Amino acid sequence: MRTFGKLTKVSATAVAGALCLALAGCADESSSDGAGERSEAVKGGTVKIMVGGLDKVVYLPAVLTQRLGYFHDEGVTVKLLSEPAGVQATTALVSGDVQGVVGFYDHTLDLQAKGKRVQSVVQLARTPGEVEIVSTRAAAHVASPRDFKGRKLGVTGLGSSTDFLTKYLAVKNGVKVSEFTPVAVGAGQTFVSALERGSIDGGMTTEPTVAQVLAKGLGKVLVDMRTPEGSRAALGGLYPASSLYMNTSWVEGHKETVQKLANAMVRTLKWMAEHSAEEIAEKMPADYAKGGKDLYVRAIESTLPMFTKDGVMPADGPRTVHTVLKSFDPSLKNASLDLEKTYTSEFVKKAG
Repeated sequence: MRTFGKLTKVSATAVAGALCLALAGCADESSSDGAGERSEAVKGGTVKIMVGGLDKVVYLPAVLTQRLGYFHDEGVTVKLLSEPAGVQATTALVSGDVQGVVGFYDHTLDLQAKGKRVQSVVQLARTPGEVEIVSTRAAAHVASPRDFKGRKLGVTGLGSSTDFLTKYLAVKNGVKVSEFTPVAVGAGQTFVSALERGSIDGGMTTEPTVAQVLAKGLGKVLVDMRTPEGSRAALGGLYPASSLYMNTSWVEGHKETVQKLANAMVRTLKWMAEHSAEEIAEKMPADYAKGGKDLYVRAIESTLPMFTKDGVMPADGPRTVHTVLKSFDPSLKNASLDLEKTYTSEFVKKAG
């Protein structure tokens, strides 16, 4: 197995406070080696992409593309940086510290309502891949989102996609957003610890955290949005989530580079569709399997249905996302959004 670069961590505080300004050397990063001389990405030769948690299975295609060497094959140098909360990754994009984000598509609508032009250029997933967990100690009293009232519910960060979806589940089931308390607990061990301490009654998270929680007996699944069927049941349709999104102005000025990124990532999606969860796990960094290899393989297997095979936006996806967001956000409910400007299929349709 070839490994392209190294993977380390960045704190939310570092990104939110100063965004490290230089990012390189300050953040969680993974960079392709050997392609710098051939890269036509940007003046400095490197495209920086912030990922909403490098070890989250919902964002697995980003790291896998690098591990398979597909960015390298396209002649583009990519540095992946990690920020566990998608809202902070978006801040890095808007401020110009990174050229792209691998995060939830719903942020493009939120940003358009705030006057920012951002679009998904590769749609990695057609469902959220999220799971609402209820703690074992609260399970007797929380049987569905109707019981969210008065509860403390974990989200990765305030203003994150997990925050958006939690609010929607509450409102859809007759609970006002003012009647429960969202708690920013991140993902992975911080989420697990919050359940163990009882500082949250439940929360929304992804694999491999879900598998770790269930294996430890700390909670059970309340709402499962890892599959198309689960997404339709909970949200009323497919909810395109994980994507590579970028500032529209940058896309328009760097079409050749964006095409290379799309080529590499679509190639990865096709590879994933043709390989087993175990084969995919073998390509990923060993330290991502924090609960053990077998648990990690199961986490990947349960999440695979969420991914697209071609990077194309699901036809009714943007409308579902808009419906979800405007149900609880007055600024989106009253905003006039052009959904067609929140994504483009131009590049993925040209990808071989």
